[in-house]
Amino acid sequence: MSLFAKLQRRADEGRPVRVGLIGAGKFGAMYLSQAPRTPGIHLIAVADLSPDRARASLRRVGWEEARFAARGLEEAARAGTTLVTEDADAMIASPFVDIVIDATGSPAAGIRHALRAFAAAKHIVMVNVEADVLAGPLLARKAAEAGVIYSMASGDQPALIAELVDWARTIGLEVICAGKGTKYLPAYHASTPDTVWGHYGFSESQVAGGDFNPQMFNSFLDGTKSALEMAAVANACGLTPPRDGLAFPPCGVDDLPSILKPVADGGLLTERGTVEVVSSVERDGRPVFRDLRWGVYAVFEAPSPYVRDCFAQYGLKTDASGRFAATYKPYHLIGLELGISVASIAVRGEATGATGDWRGDVAATAKRALRAGERLDGEGGFTVYGKLMPAAESLAQDALPIGLAHNMVLKTDVPAGRAVRWSDVAYEADQEAIRVRREMEDLFRGATGRAAG
Repeated sequence: MSLFAKLQRRADEGRPVRVGLIGAGKFGAMYLSQAPRTPGIHLIAVADLSPDRARASLRRVGWEEARFAARGLEEAARAGTTLVTEDADAMIASPFVDIVIDATGSPAAGIRHALRAFAAAKHIVMVNVEADVLAGPLLARKAAEAGVIYSMASGDQPALIAELVDWARTIGLEVICAGKGTKYLPAYHASTPDTVWGHYGFSESQVAGGDFNPQMFNSFLDGTKSALEMAAVANACGLTPPRDGLAFPPCGVDDLPSILKPVADGGLLTERGTVEVVSSVERDGRPVFRDLRWGVYAVFEAPSPYVRDCFAQYGLKTDASGRFAATYKPYHLIGLELGISVASIAVRGEATGATGDWRGDVAATAKRALRAGERLDGEGGFTVYGKLMPAAESLAQDALPIGLAHNMVLKTDVPAGRAVRWSDVAYEADQEAIRVRREMEDLFRGATGRAAG
């Protein structure tokens, strides 16, 4: 039975899936626009640090005022309406909530909400890739111990990539490389909130007339968001991050099988089973033909001459050898697709992408020469960008994760292009996010040591 049919049955039986959303920003608002249109779903509460912003989001996506006028969760459950609240912890703990969605974008908040969801035996959809990369492998273990599901968010690129990887492996194909597209040039790593609009091509009047957050937009441009998403994919799919960070090769959809294959076969990859992001522009700024800027892909190899012949017979675009082919999805609709995760958890008991082993990490890397006494300003800021690396290398370098590189003061100088280390910064070890991250590092460092012994 399809997801939709199973949701319809729950609606007919008066047993809707009761969902609590944390964060009413862009991703959250997109889900808010679709939840009332989905049978068997009751969005029982929206928690946001600014309830007024949450109400504005509900109005903007077409909700009538009466629908979100509930004064408490019990009233919302009884009347089929929605509570708007600033108390996410109380919402998570409520017996009237089945599934929690964290769409905050704050690593510390995501970790906090996940731990509270586990304590309350609630499933959680982690839209918050920043939190997932910071501590997801440990959170996944804690979710399993609690007997609940910790899931990626359908509609976001990591979950869609994981779906393509799962499809290929399930039909017996080895995944050589998987990833997404974006707009990238090498100069973007040094981009700051002061330069970001020029790179995007937005005029001052366009920026002044819209709701634009320069640091958020810059995190997409300077490579940080791509690094975070590829670390999440590596951890969910058992793939290996490139040892020298993402290369961002210019590549259109027709060239995926020719470029994203091993060096020994004429491609760019130093190893099989990796992640990579392709650029939608050539290094001189010209647009790539049939680019994949908004989409995701997986490259796989024919395991036998017979399968290679099948690729040709059924029209797959391959490399010159006919062995390597690719599948791709040219778009992603982020929050509009989030209902797939909610439905999959509720009626199938399955995550839409599940974090596993710790294979990829994202290190805070100096955009310029940094001086002792400077304060780091985090993802998309003026001081650091996120660089993807294998988790083992991150541990070896004692690298500071990008998810914690906010408001920490440097104790030492850090040269441009070098990862900031834990020893370079002053920090409060008892902060929850730091404590959880250090716990994960100790856990996997111990596992690595035992394996080596």
